[in-house]
Amino acid sequence: MFWSKRGKGARRSDTGRNALVPIPLTGGLLSGQVQDGEGRPLAGAQVSVLDRASTQIVNADTDPFGYFTAALVPGEYRVRAEAGGYRGNGTTVEVEWGKHAEVGALTLAPDQSLTPPPPGVYDIDPDHSSIRFIARHIGMSRVYGRFNRFRGQIRIAEPFEDSAVDVVIDAVSVDTNVEARDTHLRSPDFLDVERFPQLRFSSTRFRRGPGNRWIVDGDLTLHGLTSDVQLDVTFLGMEEWNGRRAGAVATAELHREHFTLNWQQMVNRGVPVVGSTIEINLDVQAVVQQ
Repeated sequence: MFWSKRGKGARRSDTGRNALVPIPLTGGLLSGQVQDGEGRPLAGAQVSVLDRASTQIVNADTDPFGYFTAALVPGEYRVRAEAGGYRGNGTTVEVEWGKHAEVGALTLAPDQSLTPPPPGVYDIDPDHSSIRFIARHIGMSRVYGRFNRFRGQIRIAEPFEDSAVDVVIDAVSVDTNVEARDTHLRSPDFLDVERFPQLRFSSTRFRRGPGNRWIVDGDLTLHGLTSDVQLDVTFLGMEEWNGRRAGAVATAELHREHFTLNWQQMVNRGVPVVGSTIEINLDVQAVVQQ
């Protein structure tokens, strides 16, 4: 069954004394917690609340302690929780006027299809991978860019914590779709590609997070300096297509000052032309090597 039924739903509190927010005058309150199989709260789990016509009424993320709350008009609802690396779970609950309906704990079991890939050497497929970045311009808009040429290898080990990844990026391949800006980024003001033709990332530690989340710590060498960087990785699973492939997405933040990329101009009120923080987004497909 897609939904599991729990009595006419849930445990209720008529007074609302335990409610996380006040009960609305025209309806009731729904609350609960999302946990993993060991009873640990799952922060950032997605919770959907649907009415009897299967219309989504609420779509929210759990707080750092795994809790969610919604004020609803009276009626019967379906509640479903999902989180990366886990199988979704749900229940049915009736919300009554002036009452607090507590669904208790929704427990999510691990999705075994998203366990780490088998040990081996995986070459990153540059034709189906991307390295992109986002920078703030004069505190208003975002500038999007990418590096078009790179290569890398992922070595999945047993135990998983001994895994490693190495990536080399050609600095001259920076591309923001504006020729004048790209020329400036390649100049000594920024990447200085004549002196530092490559960016390099080498991992120092792999850690498993909840579900299909990994944390990869490593050293990034850019503009002749090396600084530690942490990748927040979401593993997407394995597929067969021109070889056995593993997929993942990852994010990180860089601070230009850590690599002495200090070129700056100010506009009115001291607003910098280029923001200090650079957001990195990675989409990776890697192919198992025989």
